[in-house]
Amino acid sequence: MAAAAQLSGGRLHLSDGPIDLVIKAVGYGVAVERAYAAASRRFEGLLAELVAELPLLRARLGAELPPLRGPIARRMAEAAWPYRARFVTPMVAVAGAVAEAVLAAMVEAAPLRRAFVNDGGDIALHLAEGEHMHVGVVRSLAEARPEAKMRIAAHDAVRGIATSGRHGRSFSLGIADAVTVLARRAADADAAATLIANAVDVADPAISRRPARDLDPDSDLQDLEVTVAVGPLPEAKIAAALAAGRAYAERLIAEGRIEGALISLAGRWQSLGAAERRLSASAASVTDTNGKIGAPFPGPCSEG
Repeated sequence: MAAAAQLSGGRLHLSDGPIDLVIKAVGYGVAVERAYAAASRRFEGLLAELVAELPLLRARLGAELPPLRGPIARRMAEAAWPYRARFVTPMVAVAGAVAEAVLAAMVEAAPLRRAFVNDGGDIALHLAEGEHMHVGVVRSLAEARPEAKMRIAAHDAVRGIATSGRHGRSFSLGIADAVTVLARRAADADAAATLIANAVDVADPAISRRPARDLDPDSDLQDLEVTVAVGPLPEAKIAAALAAGRAYAERLIAEGRIEGALISLAGRWQSLGAAERRLSASAASVTDTNGKIGAPFPGPCSEG
């Protein structure tokens, strides 16, 4: 059953089963109240809407888009579609698509200066003209604390941020500690973060893997082997894994699918595109500033 609660800093918390949203809106007059009411209305029944089409959402994409009915389900398939040559299901974009849908309801209901919907680290942003936000980024999903920040302004193309990696809430095929992606929409960032995190990989006896089905019989990854542990790796292997992830991310940037990415493995950073231009000096904590979100904490991996 869906639950709602007020958090510190004027934030709204909405949760229902595996969906857990932290929402913040800034506006004049009663705009925030109206936006939060709209978010709550859109959230009611949202999980049931997805569950009703779960078999199709968990199925591998093939030659044609699946006949999904719900707008969020269709958005998930649309975001996953460019990656269909690999094993991918619409679930790869679930968190980002949910964040987009709730934010859209808020913006339609009230004139907001800025707002975000954070679904477990996959974030949809709204910025009116002249506004900006600072977003904390993490080096590792295992620790999930902000060590640096990025400034996103209204004139930037970025409106979606997603983080994936092997320490997240869902499974990963790769060994990345964290991959944060900037894109024009949250569902697109969500899908790309998962695929880039999968690409950060190398063969080594120190890496332990198991079929996803053995760990979760309901996993959409089925018999694919997912990473369960990574021991110490030689420097050459770390460099090779980062290079593989970077090459894939650069290709997505060149194709216009994402705006930038930040890749982390074994304490090494690789920043590309918009992420490289907007990443500030590392900081153990990020002070409150105009539009500060905080860290994009672990989001779904194989499931978005």
